[in-house]
Amino acid sequence: MTAALPAERALRAVLSSYGPLAIAVSGGIDSLLLGTLAHRWLAETPVICHAVSPAVPAAATQRVRAMAASEGWALEVLSAGEFDDARYRANPYDRCYYCKSRLYAALRTLTGRTVASGTNRDDLGDYRPGLIAAREQGVAHPFVEAGIDKQTIRALARAAGLGELAELPAQPCLSSRVETGIAIEAADLAFVDALEERLRRRFGAELTLRVRIRAAGVVVEVPPAMGAATRRAVAAHAGEVCLAEGRVPAGVETYRMGSAFVAGRRSCPAR
Repeated sequence: MTAALPAERALRAVLSSYGPLAIAVSGGIDSLLLGTLAHRWLAETPVICHAVSPAVPAAATQRVRAMAASEGWALEVLSAGEFDDARYRANPYDRCYYCKSRLYAALRTLTGRTVASGTNRDDLGDYRPGLIAAREQGVAHPFVEAGIDKQTIRALARAAGLGELAELPAQPCLSSRVETGIAIEAADLAFVDALEERLRRRFGAELTLRVRIRAAGVVVEVPPAMGAATRRAVAAHAGEVCLAEGRVPAGVETYRMGSAFVAGRRSCPAR
């Protein structure tokens, strides 16, 4: 018996309790695994939904489409339309609430099924206004209900034969790279996506790195274990790209999760 089996049994029981499902798949390992297991296990095939927008990395959409083809998913690709919401584009510190509200409303229009997300127990420890939107719209969180955290998700993904996807670094939406209070612009997100992909191709596809847009300019965050010589090379390469794009390079820093988030920059409406 592997360590993943008790979690697998719990997840099977939770998934089977919902009835027909529509699963929101972003392209990260959490939702990819949820979609994969639900499709393999459930008697009634779930609808797999993927929202595209300037905030979704191109690589994430490519992963979803590739998994849909290999697993035979019934895939629905839609636009959540969050860029139509001026509150989202203003980038307050509860920006994710407006994004997820749009997404889940779009899914409700698309299907009458229970909508499920890849949220896991580790996510509950962070400030995630998107979870408020999920609660308001009755979104299910199977991993949470089954008591599953990120480490267990990776174990389940290995057991399911997902290979290198099981080790996929966390990749939140591109808007998370923009400092709170700086307006979200599609051109900025395209720049961030392109530069991150360029840096990974040159310095390591497995790297957890972030390109941040801040008031001071463009900062690249790299893993703490990266050596000084490589950090200098990253800074030089990113600086060249920034200058060619008419942007201000602001150096290289050590990666900090959510460092573009500035609490209190905008007031959060009571809900």
